[in-house]
Amino acid sequence: MNKKAISAIIGLMVVALLGITILQIGLIRSAVELKEDHFQQDVQAALNAVVERIEEQERLEAINSNNGFSARYQRKDENSDLSLFSGKGFGEYTATIKGSSSLFDAPELEYLQYRSRITDRPIVERFTLEQIDNYIRKELKDHGVSTDFHYGVFSEAKGSMVIEDGIYVVEDPGAKDFMVDQKNLYTTDFKVHLFHPDGKTAGWISVFFPNASSFVWKQVWINIIGSILFTLVILFCFAYTIQVIFRQKKLSSMKTDFINNMTHEFKTPIATISLAADSIASPMIAGKADKVERFANIIKQENKRMNSQVEKVLQMALLDKEDFKLKLTQIDLHKVVRTAVENIELQVERKAGKAYTDLKADQAFVEGDMTHVSNIINNLLDNANKYSPENPEISVHTRNVPNGVEVTIKDKGIGMSKEARKNIFDKFYRVHTGDLHDVKGFGLGLSYVKAMMDAHKGIIDVKSEIGKGSSFILFFPFRV
Repeated sequence: MNKKAISAIIGLMVVALLGITILQIGLIRSAVELKEDHFQQDVQAALNAVVERIEEQERLEAINSNNGFSARYQRKDENSDLSLFSGKGFGEYTATIKGSSSLFDAPELEYLQYRSRITDRPIVERFTLEQIDNYIRKELKDHGVSTDFHYGVFSEAKGSMVIEDGIYVVEDPGAKDFMVDQKNLYTTDFKVHLFHPDGKTAGWISVFFPNASSFVWKQVWINIIGSILFTLVILFCFAYTIQVIFRQKKLSSMKTDFINNMTHEFKTPIATISLAADSIASPMIAGKADKVERFANIIKQENKRMNSQVEKVLQMALLDKEDFKLKLTQIDLHKVVRTAVENIELQVERKAGKAYTDLKADQAFVEGDMTHVSNIINNLLDNANKYSPENPEISVHTRNVPNGVEVTIKDKGIGMSKEARKNIFDKFYRVHTGDLHDVKGFGLGLSYVKAMMDAHKGIIDVKSEIGKGSSFILFFPFRV
C-alpha cells in the first residue's frame, strides 16, 4: 500500500470520527432538552394537581355547609314537603317544592354569605400548612420529580410570601422582607395561581429546584457515558488501525530487504560451490589430491555458511512459535567470552583491528543454555565487527552486579541514531550504513539475541552515538 492510499484512508477515518462526534454531541443535547421539557411539564402538572386538590377541599367545605343549612331549615317546618327531599342540593329544593320558594330565601342567603366569608378569608386560612406541604410533596413524587425543592405561597393581598417550606413567614418582618426579595427567584421557576374562579387570583404557589440541572443530567448520564465510551473505543480502534498499517508497511519493507539479502547471501556461496565442484570435476584437477582437498574444503566452508544462515531463519521461526526449550546447565561466562573473542580475532585482525577482554566478575557462573548463550555473545561480536569498517576495536567486559553478571560488548564503529536504537531488536530490521553496502545479514541476529535474553530472564540494553560506536549491556541472572 503506497503513501497516498494510506493518507486517503487516514483522512476518511478522521472525517468519519469528526462526523460521529458532532452527531453524538447533537443527540446528547437533544436528549437533555427533551428531559428538561418533560421535567417542566411534570412539575407544572404536579402544581396544577395541588391547586385542584386545595380548591376542591374548599368546595367540599362549602357544600357541606349548604347541606347543614338545608337540614336546619327543614326541621323548622316538619309539615312541609321539604322532608321528602332530605339530602338533596339547594337547587333541587327550590325547583321541586311549589309555592314554598320563600321558605329557602333565608338559607340561600345564609349559604351565600358563608361562601363569601370563605373566599374573603386570608389565603393562609383557606388551607393548613400540613395540607399544602403534603399535597406538594405527594404530587411531585407521583409525577416522578424526586429532586430537592423549596416552595412558597404568595399572597396578593399582603404583597409578599406568607408561607415558605411549611413555615408561616408573615409575622417576622425580616423574613417578610427576605421573602419579598425571593419573589423574583421563585417566579423564575414554576408558578401556579390559587383561588381565581372570577379571574382575580388570591395568590400563587411557586416551587424552586436548586438542583434541577443535575437532576435532568442524571437522567441522561447513561446515554452520555455510553456515547463517550463508544467514541473512545472508535478512537482506540482508529489509532490501533493506523499503527497496524504503518507497522505492516514497515514489516513489508523489511521483509523485502530480507528476501533481497537472503538471495544475496545464498547466491555467493552457491556460485562458489558451483565453481569448486566444476574445478574438482576438471581432468586437470581430478588427479591432484591437494587441489581436490582445497576445493572440497571451500565447498564445505560455503555449505557451512549457508547452513548457518538457514539455521538462523529456523531459529527465529521456533522463537515466534515459542516452540523451544532451554537446556539449562551451569555456564562459565568467562570461558564463553574467551572462546567467542578468539573466534572473532582472525576477522578483526584482517581489518587491522583488535579484540580483547576485561573480565572482572568474581563469580562468572550462571544458569543457562550453552548453545544459546554462546550464540548471543557471538552474534554481538559479529555485529561489532561488521559495523566497524576500518581498524575495529572491540572489547568485552564483565563484572558482578546484584543477583547476576553484567557483560558489556563495546565497539568504536559507526554507531546508531536514536531511531535505530528503538528498532534494532525488531525482526528483519537492519541499521542503515549510508554508502556502505558490504554489511551482510538478514536482520535476524539482534532479534534472536533479545528473544534469548528474555528466555533466560535477562536484560539487554544498548548505548550508542553516531560515529562513536555502540555498547551492548547484557545482564545474566545467576538462576533462570
